[in-house]
Amino acid sequence: MKFFLFLILLLLPLAPAQAQRFNRWLATAPGVVSYTYRQELTRDVPAALDLIKQSGLTNLELSNLFGKTPTEFRALLDARGMRCTSYGVGYQDLATKLPEVMAAAKTLGASYVRVAWIPHEGAFTLAKAQEAVALFNQAGQTLHQNGLRFCYHNHGYEFEPHDKGTLFDYLVQNTHPGHVGFEMDVMWTQLPGQDPAALLRKYPKRFWLMHLKDFKKELTRTLSGQAPPESVVPVGTGAIDVRAILKAARKTKIEYIYLEDEHPQAAKQVPMSLTYLRSL
Repeated sequence: MKFFLFLILLLLPLAPAQAQRFNRWLATAPGVVSYTYRQELTRDVPAALDLIKQSGLTNLELSNLFGKTPTEFRALLDARGMRCTSYGVGYQDLATKLPEVMAAAKTLGASYVRVAWIPHEGAFTLAKAQEAVALFNQAGQTLHQNGLRFCYHNHGYEFEPHDKGTLFDYLVQNTHPGHVGFEMDVMWTQLPGQDPAALLRKYPKRFWLMHLKDFKKELTRTLSGQAPPESVVPVGTGAIDVRAILKAARKTKIEYIYLEDEHPQAAKQVPMSLTYLRSL
């Protein structure tokens, strides 16, 4: 209850439209990324969904159907009063299988289609960013025309310096603001040396989704987009300033926030993250 009262108080200075968006986000937050429960879902999808619901999480972002068809997975969600709001696919799927992606997303009930990695070798380059911009604009327009929204999830390597900013700035500034949004991963924003709250304030209309996680304070800064899974810790116990991020998020277009935990024992850490959020 304290968690919800804290966030409701943050609404007071907001304009009505902003408050309505944040209310929708608050009403459905937090959700959880299926990768958090990857081990449990791989073993037994129905049992894993029961475990997730028992923790109080009913909103999923799926990037794997764990051997089920979209129809089968949707039935399992419906039977438990759960839902999928975001469907994660691969970069190549966006490029070559967009009709199938759209059909699966709609069957699942998702309103968002998300990509989390731009294929590249070595450092991320301007050429790769330009390629991604073209694909995201094209696919984003098609998804928009078919009642879906597209988001790109940052993974750290996009913060390579470019011009007077970074290649992430290039991605934001060269994609269509109505057809392409972004899903901020707070770990993969801060670990490369950026300030998540400041970035939310810089692009308040371009962030539509968020991954909330935390990582060990001693973790070395990197642009690689990779870190040991064991470096992820329960939210509120690591390097992330959760309060500052939530405060900044209230003035963005973020609709859904998802807990993500990459630790091998993620299922044991999720309750600790939820306890922390409820204590704010």
